[in-house]
Amino acid sequence: MVLKAFFPTCCTLADSGLLVGRWIPEQSSAVVLAVVHFPFIPIQVKELLAQVQQASQVGLVVLGTWCHHKQEPEESLGHFLEGLGTIFSHEPWLQLCWEKGSKFWSCKATHQQSSTIPGVPIEDHVMLIFYDQRKVLLSYLHPPTVLPDCQAGDATASAEGLAAIFDTVSRSEALFCKNQFDEDPVRLSHWQSEGLEASILVELAKKASGPVCLLVACLLSLVSAASACRLWKLWPLPFIASKFSTCEQLRHRFEHLTLVFSTQKARGPAQLMRFGQGSFKGRPTCWSLCSWMWPLASHCCPGSIAVTELGNLLTPSSPWLTNPCPPHPHVMSLQHVAEELQHLLQWLMGAPAGLKMNRALDQVLGRFFLYHIHLWISYIHLMSPFIERILWHVGLSACLGLTVALSILSDILALLTFHIYCFYVYGARLYCLKIYGLSSLWRLFRGKKWNVLRQRVDSCSYDLDQLFVGTLLFTILIFLLPTTALYYLVFTLLRLLVVTVQGLIHLLVDLINSLPLYSLGLRLCRPYRLAAGVKFRVLEHEAGRPLRLMMQINPLPYSNVVHTYRLPTCGCHPKHSWGSLCRKLFFGELIYPWKQKGDKQD
Repeated sequence: MVLKAFFPTCCTLADSGLLVGRWIPEQSSAVVLAVVHFPFIPIQVKELLAQVQQASQVGLVVLGTWCHHKQEPEESLGHFLEGLGTIFSHEPWLQLCWEKGSKFWSCKATHQQSSTIPGVPIEDHVMLIFYDQRKVLLSYLHPPTVLPDCQAGDATASAEGLAAIFDTVSRSEALFCKNQFDEDPVRLSHWQSEGLEASILVELAKKASGPVCLLVACLLSLVSAASACRLWKLWPLPFIASKFSTCEQLRHRFEHLTLVFSTQKARGPAQLMRFGQGSFKGRPTCWSLCSWMWPLASHCCPGSIAVTELGNLLTPSSPWLTNPCPPHPHVMSLQHVAEELQHLLQWLMGAPAGLKMNRALDQVLGRFFLYHIHLWISYIHLMSPFIERILWHVGLSACLGLTVALSILSDILALLTFHIYCFYVYGARLYCLKIYGLSSLWRLFRGKKWNVLRQRVDSCSYDLDQLFVGTLLFTILIFLLPTTALYYLVFTLLRLLVVTVQGLIHLLVDLINSLPLYSLGLRLCRPYRLAAGVKFRVLEHEAGRPLRLMMQINPLPYSNVVHTYRLPTCGCHPKHSWGSLCRKLFFGELIYPWKQKGDKQD
């Protein structure tokens, strides 16, 4: 029988003593967690194991002995090591030894009670596997994906074995947190026996992270209480807030910060790696600060750059600030867009592309839209003295993050193209009215009508007067349809152009919000933290000698990191399929392809 003994690399130079760990009978594996140094009192060792078992719920036992011949002579420990098997009875009893003057290890596993011959123990072959205890403790093993050419049962059994080993090390942190000073009754060797592996600044940051997180949590609770005031629920404030992307983005950012700085513990390592929320395995809330600083830095740096560029643009040395008479350049840009729309309407009021239009209807529609453009230009000139100050405050708000700046850009684009939206609504309503009128009159010619109660088309008989009026109306609508359809087509294309730009901005915002920057940072700086499995490297293999392997952690691929730890977004997604979108465009129904999270589907 071959037994697998997982031995930490940090204990290879430890003094001789006892091997403390957990025995996994299903895997025929022994996970060594620490070495108890000589000299010791057996009753104190048992009390220590009982305390750790009560704190971590891990069945720790004495697995065997460890002898370092480079530090202790073999003959001085021989009789004493043999007697320890009777004090700490465990089957099998491991005996690990580093032979003096040799690079080979001596590994034995004996069974005293299972021996058929009294006094002659049964020896099993031992496979010695070294592992980095610190990396295994800090890593999170992800469930493996079964490849098509692999057996599902083999993959599941291997995953269960690795999960048991990783779980044993991670849950035994109570053993590693024991103070290892000279006055302690039991001296241990493990990954943290030499002290905390961190600098003074890191330790001070961990100590200060708790009060900082509590302070931020209190501030967020005050903001939440202020936002819950009934004043903000009065109409039309909720309606306006639901239509602005900036409000949705601020609400999403507030929910994310509330979750990150929550005082509750993370529900598992997956939530800790995704949000860094709360604490896990007794670690301080410094994880919250780290997970929050990653997206904050990546979002606010581009926003700060935008603020700097805007400040340079609006410095007093700018030529348009020395003389208040010339209009603002942004006003000139908006006026140029309005003039282009006027040229487009004048082209439609003539003979666009050589088409023969209904002149009376064409003139009415053209003058109607030109009047709206005139109102829009007057509004822009009225707001021109305040545009500089508005742009400055908008630039300052970009410090809240890149996503907030993009949401503000989307809202500004929606406000500046509001006249195009009005033109689209007017043209769509008029076109839709004619389409539905023509479809109703077409049913009249076929002796059909729409049954409103049953929501279906039924047969109906019409008299001569009804048929004459229907034919007259149908003729009028069919001849006026090309003029209306042309205006509807032009303004629908302009509206779709604006919606496409807004949709790209929303998709970019969702992409930035969904990126797990903290998890990607862990994958880049500490690949072992996100483990996709392990691989074994042969260290020594010789006939008559135990096989020695090194267990190394396979990091999770970047694509799997993004897929596994993808963060929730504001939920701005396409509302219609391509088929329904084309159908609505053909029948002139209003289109809102981009919806917010709280909106209902049609």
